Amino acid sequence: MSDKSEMNDVNHVGDMNHVGDAGGDVERDDDFAIGLLEEELRQAAAVLDPLPSALLQVAVDAYALYDLDARVAELTFDSLVDAVPVRGATDVPRMLTFSAGEVTLDVEVSAQGLMGQVLPPQPARVEVLAGPRATAALTADDMGRFAADTPPGGPFALRLRTGDEVVTTEWLRV
Repeated sequence: MSDKSEMNDVNHVGDMNHVGDAGGDVERDDDFAIGLLEEELRQAAAVLDPLPSALLQVAVDAYALYDLDARVAELTFDSLVDAVPVRGATDVPRMLTFSAGEVTLDVEVSAQGLMGQVLPPQPARVEVLAGPRATAALTADDMGRFAADTPPGGPFALRLRTGDEVVTTEWLRV
């Protein structure tokens, strides 16, 4: 083939992209073919390398924790990181402070349990989360104080409900 005929072929292909409706049909056909290929690959992956059921359950549980109305309270103090250790002290409680706007949540976690206070002081419902569901439902009194007799086991977060506001803390491991 001569260079001239190759140039004509290239120009002809280039013209096809600018034909208007005919070019749009080609693009739609390509998109359809790519969609079919994606679906075939998805089906092959499902047969040859299926998603482990435990991983699927973790994904479902994580999505169940998603709360559109909740504000996330940032960890602003952690005695494990920010406090100066006391010599000779053993089994000291872990002190945590979370902040979200005007709401602050002070929490103490020890082997005896969990206690805390909502600031500014106000009644609230506090849920201890250890997965997609609350493991403990606590009530903060008029001074904002709440307590649980058992410490959270493993990763946990707190969900605070005050009137119309919902605040969820970051997840932590004790």
